[in-house]
Amino acid sequence: MAIFSNQEEIVLYLNSLIKYYMKKLISICLLLATFQIHAQTEIDGIMMEKNNFCTGAIYEYSSWNKYWEGGFKRENKNFGTVSTQKFSLMGNYGISSKLNVIFNIPYVITNASSGTMIGQKGIQDLSLTLKYLIYEKEIKQNLLSFYVFGGYSLPTSNYVADYLPLSIGLQSKTGTIRIMSDYQFGKLFATASTAYVKRSNIKIDRNAYLTNEMHYTNEVDMPDAISTNVRFGYRTNRLILEAIYDNWITQAGGFDITSNNMPFPSNTMNASKWGINSKYTFDKMPGLSLVGGYNSVIDGRNVGQSNTIYGGFFYLMNFKKIKKDDTSKK
Repeated sequence: MAIFSNQEEIVLYLNSLIKYYMKKLISICLLLATFQIHAQTEIDGIMMEKNNFCTGAIYEYSSWNKYWEGGFKRENKNFGTVSTQKFSLMGNYGISSKLNVIFNIPYVITNASSGTMIGQKGIQDLSLTLKYLIYEKEIKQNLLSFYVFGGYSLPTSNYVADYLPLSIGLQSKTGTIRIMSDYQFGKLFATASTAYVKRSNIKIDRNAYLTNEMHYTNEVDMPDAISTNVRFGYRTNRLILEAIYDNWITQAGGFDITSNNMPFPSNTMNASKWGINSKYTFDKMPGLSLVGGYNSVIDGRNVGQSNTIYGGFFYLMNFKKIKKDDTSKK
């Protein structure tokens, strides 16, 4: 315990204490202020080494009280503020240093602050992704890499898709092909990727519905989509800080929400958003990482103008090392 001889020493000590904890607080805030995406997702320039398995959990919260009805931004007092909570279990296993398999399964809760519509909850869609490093070249101590991804997702519960904006998903099976380039120059990097998302048709609990025309069937043709993503920032083994721009464009087959009507699963749903992500790996616990991020929809069509924060943790395990340790004990 500190011993002080006069009031001035007490003031100096308190000032130094305040500065110390303010620095700690600022560091924590910088980490948590970036509380995505869809998290440190598969679309980054990092590969899991062979026999390494990284798993963790992410909590995400998003909300909106304004949305685009076609190109017109409006409010709807029948919804008030629509919020979504998502709890995701994620994992990434290194089949080799060039081939990773990634999974993600979320539990989703939706809610509307006004009106009579009841929020939904349940397990949404299981997604599996193969990530392959197809080319890597060092250029004057900088590193250029190219990747290809193959993804597939399918619903894991019998949730209702025809209940937007409070449905927890769209019940469509999807296949995704993505190509990505990553360039690391020193501790800075830039990444760009584009993907084509193929979506299967779905069936809803009514025998007729209206889009631009009347359909006397319960099968809904789901439009495909193209996704692009650009990110740049700072990346080391311990710390990643990045800014992100993401764009989702629905392809032919979608249509606009009609005036004062409910959204529908096959609506055109376009969204442009920006965000920031972070990942911090502890020095004394190199297997443990914290992640956090924030993103905001800045323009869209038939989507909510949502703001999203997320945070979570990941832990890295080396199965090869564990196997060796078990063998040595025998």
